[in-house]
Amino acid sequence: NLPTTPYCTRKDGRGPAWVNSLFEDNAEAAFGARLSVDNQLKYANQLARQVIDRESCDAKVKELLKEILNSKQTNQEEIEAQRRRVETLKMLLKECKGPNGRLLDAVADVFIKKSVWAVGGDGWAYDIGYGGLDHVLAQCENVNILVLDTEVYSNTGGQSSKSTPIGAVAKFAAAGKSTKKKDLALMAMSYGYVYVAKVALGADPQQAIRAFLEAEAYDGPSIIIAYSHCIAHGIDMSKGMEEQKKAVASGHWILFRYNPLLKEKGENPLQLDSKEPTLPIEEYLSGENRFRILMKTAPERAKELASEAKAYAAEQWRFYKYLSEGSWWKNEGKTA
Repeated sequence: NLPTTPYCTRKDGRGPAWVNSLFEDNAEAAFGARLSVDNQLKYANQLARQVIDRESCDAKVKELLKEILNSKQTNQEEIEAQRRRVETLKMLLKECKGPNGRLLDAVADVFIKKSVWAVGGDGWAYDIGYGGLDHVLAQCENVNILVLDTEVYSNTGGQSSKSTPIGAVAKFAAAGKSTKKKDLALMAMSYGYVYVAKVALGADPQQAIRAFLEAEAYDGPSIIIAYSHCIAHGIDMSKGMEEQKKAVASGHWILFRYNPLLKEKGENPLQLDSKEPTLPIEEYLSGENRFRILMKTAPERAKELASEAKAYAAEQWRFYKYLSEGSWWKNEGKTA
């Protein structure tokens, strides 16, 4: 439930820095944080080079700075190693007499990799804030985006969004939504350089963890769209994880990861993590009141929309299966 802040500090007192922006400015706020961190790092790098080249500091300081500037930080172990180096540097810089050393001491923490995430729902990502989200993804900066997709405006009262699936009843769609769900993941994939994943923690926790680790390690924009069960679905919330399993098993929600780095290795960037649907989608739909209510009030329309939902799920499965198996990603054309 957002905007709850579930984060806490570690034993050493460190933890995430959390800020709430305006609803529609979520992606832009994260982008600003990324630019701020990058500019601070650029400034620290300049100071470090000046200390190495000009300051009368101990040789240990200069060697440590070279190590810090050249260190990799692609996983948590490497980041923690960098953190230890920076702590040592800050102690050694106190003995540095030049002005750049003192300035560097004040900003040295920026050498430790900073991870920037924007977290929001589908009302923001698919609708109100989509322009900003798309703009941030297009910038090719290292900003991570997590979309908690409840397929409805949850915090504002259960209104239909572009993420709401066909046949679902919501405010502004009392007769069941007649249009298909917007494929935000496919739109993001069209850039080619954005890491994209669709996950459902209740259906496949290992796949979700892999997606987060890959998105975090990817030096560029990433977006993870996470199926999020909601009270607006009209379900027993204590069985939300079971509903997630049904959503995936029926083909309503397809799990995959699109990693641009695989293409550089000569591999298909689209990895399909879902198995072929085995659960009739009618069984999934009838288990949630957002679909079931229409079966009572307008059974013929419910039947019609359920048929369209079934056809769309099958179409989506065939499409993503083709992407995961085809050679569409290979650059086999000849340049002039």
